[in-house]
Amino acid sequence: MTTDDAHIAARVEALEELLVEKGLLDRASVDRLIDHFTVNYGPLNGAKVVARAWIDDEYRKRLLTNGTKAIAEFGFGGPEGAHLTVVENTSSVHNVVVCTLCSCYPWPVLGLPPGWYKSAEYRSRMVATPRAVLTEMGLAVSADVAVRVWDSSAETRYLVLPMRPSDTGDMTESELAELVTRDSMIGVAAAREPGR
Repeated sequence: MTTDDAHIAARVEALEELLVEKGLLDRASVDRLIDHFTVNYGPLNGAKVVARAWIDDEYRKRLLTNGTKAIAEFGFGGPEGAHLTVVENTSSVHNVVVCTLCSCYPWPVLGLPPGWYKSAEYRSRMVATPRAVLTEMGLAVSADVAVRVWDSSAETRYLVLPMRPSDTGDMTESELAELVTRDSMIGVAAAREPGR
């Protein structure tokens, strides 16, 4: 956590305390809302979708053909989940998602967007110099791999189907889901390797 993040967190905590003290905010309601976004509405949902696609080739085909419909098989959808397109990372193509106009984002499968996703710097630089930005974010993409940048909008939002890590052939679907991160479904990171 940076110093700026620590200051923001302290201010949010102080504001929450003041609102609770004045009876304007119920701490249990805040906890339920946070729980909803982290458990029922977020990256754990997307991880389930990805893990299924990794073990079920017929589901993977449906997902790549009509992301919205295939994701709805899990019960995930809604306004920010309508018109979902899924793009697959392969050994020759790496996909990454950005929203150059604002911060359109598939909340039902990725949860709340990270601050960097909404930043003007990410939105402009990812389009202009995607390899450099990916490297700065800790993901070196080989020069022989094409990088495709997908621009989300209110009409179409994107989800990256990351490559399945090696040595995961004996893992269950739920174990595989634990390897999938929000950042791997945006395309700025690879899925976790087992044991990490």
